[in-house]
Amino acid sequence: MLKYFLFIYLLVFFGTAFVWRSYMVWRHTGVNPYKLGNSESAHDFIGRLFRLTNVAVFVVVCTYTFSDTLYSYLVPITWLIHPALVMSGWLLLGIALIWVLIAQLQMGDSWRIGIDSDTQTALIRHGIFARSRNPIFLGMQVMLAGLLLVIPNAATLVTCVLGIVLMQIQVRLEEEHLEQLHGDDYQAYRRQVRRWF
Repeated sequence: MLKYFLFIYLLVFFGTAFVWRSYMVWRHTGVNPYKLGNSESAHDFIGRLFRLTNVAVFVVVCTYTFSDTLYSYLVPITWLIHPALVMSGWLLLGIALIWVLIAQLQMGDSWRIGIDSDTQTALIRHGIFARSRNPIFLGMQVMLAGLLLVIPNAATLVTCVLGIVLMQIQVRLEEEHLEQLHGDDYQAYRRQVRRWF
């Protein structure tokens, strides 16, 4: 039963955190918030790797949910399979979903997937953003850690590590963009609020 719940969780997480939120921003502003392209820039290269990581997460969860035989090829990490760790993983998944949704609501129409060089967006400093400059990426990292604890295998370990590394790079690219966009305001915000938490 938990197998199917994990699949449903993944659909809810990506559906609400990316698809629904992007649609709402587009509906309110007329701006497409999806800004990952296919150029040779570092930003778009990271974007392509992000897409591959998300596909990998989806494939791993589908394999776990629908095929025990195929799942065995993902090299389960048996020493991590413990009820307390699995429950901790589910707790992290729940916290990540709620955290990301709250952060996105607080971000409002400034929400983007990638760097938007064409539109002036507001610098969000209230709510969760008063504690973390990157709460959505933080929530996504917590989600990946939770997934690793719920279904510990080589594929989820690689996906978790790759996702965290990509987010570290993307955050720095976004910081450079926000500093150019907001200047002294962003520098003051940076001094007051930590990158993660």
